Amino acid sequence: MDSKIEQQLEKIMPEDLARTFESAYYVLIQGQHEHMDDLLKHGGTLLRKAAQKFTPTQMILGIAVLATVAVVIVSRSVSDESEGEAEDVSPRAEKR
Repeated sequence: MDSKIEQQLEKIMPEDLARTFESAYYVLIQGQHEHMDDLLKHGGTLLRKAAQKFTPTQMILGIAVLATVAVVIVSRSVSDESEGEAEDVSPRAEKR
């Protein structure tokens, strides 16, 4: 009975995914950085549980995909912030 409970505790539950995505939504989309601790805690729990199920190669590929997605999201948010700003692109000689 105890081993069954331990196995159940180490399974990736839908609640784990929901908490992680909810924290990521608050931090990445809404910009509420006070939820960063929750995101790290829930993401770490999810990663620990996933590490028990996947091979090392699968874990490396999964982390690489997550890192790529994070870079794309950050680059898009940075480019969105700079949109709308006028910039002079004419050569210096033409300005005179």
